[in-house]
Amino acid sequence: MTAPAGPGPWVDDLATLVRDVRSGSRVSVSGFHFSRAPIAQLLALAEAGVRDLHYIAWGGGLPLEFLLGRNMVSKASLCFSSLDVMGPAPRFRRAVETDQLELHEWTALGMISGLRAAGENLAFEVFQEPAGSSLGEGFSRPATDPYHGDRAGGEGVPMSAVRPLPIDVFLLHAQRADDDGNVEIQGARGFDMPAIFAARQVLVTVEERVPRGQLGAPRSFIVPRTFVSKLAVARSGAYPSSCLPYYPTDFRALRKIVDAGRDQEFPVDALRPDPERLATLGRRTALPAARITAALRAQPPREPAGTDEYTLDELLVCVLSRTIGESGVCSVGAASPLATAAYLLAKHLRAPGLMLMSHNGGLVDPPVRPLALAANEYLDFALSAVHAGGDETYHWYYQRGLITHEVVGAAQVDRRGATNNLWVEASDGRRIRLPGQGGMADVANLHANFMIYLPRQSRRNTVAEVKTVSARRVWHDADQRRRYGLQPGRTVLLTNLGLFEYDPRAGGLVLRTIHPGVQLEELRENTGFEVVVGDDVTTTVPPTAEELTALRRVVDPLGVRRLDLVGSAERQALIDELLTTEERILDELATEYS
Repeated sequence: MTAPAGPGPWVDDLATLVRDVRSGSRVSVSGFHFSRAPIAQLLALAEAGVRDLHYIAWGGGLPLEFLLGRNMVSKASLCFSSLDVMGPAPRFRRAVETDQLELHEWTALGMISGLRAAGENLAFEVFQEPAGSSLGEGFSRPATDPYHGDRAGGEGVPMSAVRPLPIDVFLLHAQRADDDGNVEIQGARGFDMPAIFAARQVLVTVEERVPRGQLGAPRSFIVPRTFVSKLAVARSGAYPSSCLPYYPTDFRALRKIVDAGRDQEFPVDALRPDPERLATLGRRTALPAARITAALRAQPPREPAGTDEYTLDELLVCVLSRTIGESGVCSVGAASPLATAAYLLAKHLRAPGLMLMSHNGGLVDPPVRPLALAANEYLDFALSAVHAGGDETYHWYYQRGLITHEVVGAAQVDRRGATNNLWVEASDGRRIRLPGQGGMADVANLHANFMIYLPRQSRRNTVAEVKTVSARRVWHDADQRRRYGLQPGRTVLLTNLGLFEYDPRAGGLVLRTIHPGVQLEELRENTGFEVVVGDDVTTTVPPTAEELTALRRVVDPLGVRRLDLVGSAERQALIDELLTTEERILDELATEYS
C-alpha cells in the first residue's frame, strides 16, 4: 500500500499523512464524479476518528456519500451531489431532508471565484452574475463596476462579488510524484487547481514515485512541491473511482454502493479492491483506444428490423443533433449520454470541426468515438487533445461566450424556461431534495443555446412557475448578449412529446414541433402550463436512414443513450446489461493482447 518515505514532504504511511487533520476542519477532495477521488485518504480519516467536517467541493457524490455513511461530516458547501449515471446520492438526500447536513449551495463559477479569492489572498472576487437563479442571493452580492459605474448604466455584463472560500485541508490523489515532491496530475482536473491554492494543507497520495526528471506525461500538469504539505504512495488509492492510465472506474463496485441505498450501512468493502480485480481493470486500460473503438462498433446491431423504424431515444438524439451548427463548442455535462450521442452524431455526419468537451470540461477535443460506460473516460483520456480543469474551461470558454451548446436535464421546467433541480414537493406535502444545479445557474446565460430536455414530460415536471429556480436564461436579446460579450442563441425545451422554444414576444415557451404520433390534446394534457402553439408549428422530422445508421453503428452501438429514458427502477438493470456487454468485449480484447 505504501512505500518508504524519503526527503521533502514524503511520509511512510497514510496514518502519518492524515495525522494532523482535525475534527471540524474544512476539507476538500480531488477529482470529479468517479475520477481520482482520494478514497484511501478518506478511509484513513475514518480510521483516525475525525468528525464534524465541513465538506467543500464542486460535487458531493461518492466521497460525500462515504463521509455521511460514517457520520464524519456536518456541513457541506457544494454545487450538487449525485452518483452520475448511477443515479441519485441517497445519503445526501436523506441528510439534507432531515437537517442532518447543513447545506450551503454555490454555483460552479461562484465556487471557482471563491476559491480563487482565497488562493490569491483577495478580499473578494467578481464573476458574471448568475442572473435568473435563486442561488445567487445565498453566497454572492451584486458588484458595481468601478470603471463604468452602476450595473444598470455599465456596458459590461452584470457582475457579482463573492467572498473567499478557504480550505483547511485538500486531499489530492494523483498519478505520480518525484523524489522532490512535485506532483503530476493527468486527465480531467475538476476544481483541483483553485482548491490546491486555496488550501492551508495539501495532502497527496500517488500511484507511483519516480526519480527527479521523469515527470511530464503527455497533457499532464505538474503541481510544484511548494504547494505539497505531505505525500505518500497509495497504490489504487482512488479505487473504485479511476486513476488513469492505471485503472478505470469500477462500476461493479459502485453498483454495490448503490444497492446498499441509504438505509443500510455503507459497504466499505466496495472501496477496497482485491489484486485480481485491479489486474483485470488494469488490462483493460492497457488496450489501444483504436481497438476498443473498433470492437464496440463491431457488435451485432440491436436496432428494430426495419430501417424506417426508430425508438424515442433515437428521435430525441437526432432532433438535438440537428440544433448543432457546423462549427462550435459543445460541453458534455454530468450524466448526459443522450446529449453526448447528439453531439457525436452531429460531429460525425456534418460538423467535423465541432469541438467537444467531456467530463465537465476536463477532456477537451476528443474525436468521434462510441459511447460506453466502463471505457468511456479511458477513450476520451487517451484521445483528447487537452487535459484541463473545470475552472480553466469556465475561464477559457464559458466566460468568454464560446460555448455554443450544453444540453441539461431538469426535474421541473416552467413556462418561462426556468428550471428546478433543487427541491420539489411530494403529493403529501413532503419536501424532496434533488441533486442540485451543478453549473446550470451560470451557463444558462453564458453559452449561446440553453438546451433543456425532459425525457418523460408530465404535469409534475412542467409547471406554471417553479418555486425555486436552479437556472433560467434572462439575457435573451441578441444585442444585449453581444454587448455582454456573449453569442446570441435560443432557449429550447425538448421532451418526449415535442419541442418548445422561448419566444420573447410571448414571454415564455412556445410549441414549435410535435413528435410523430403525438396528438396536440395529449401534449396539452401532459403539460402543467398553458401550451402556446406557434403559428408555424410542424411535425418533428423523423430520423433519417443516414442518422439511424450512424447512431446505431458508429456513435452508440451499445445503446447507452437509453439510460436517459428509463426510470430509476429500470436504470440499474440497464447498467448491468451494458456493463456485461462491454466487459465481455474488453476482456476478449485483453486476451488477444496478453
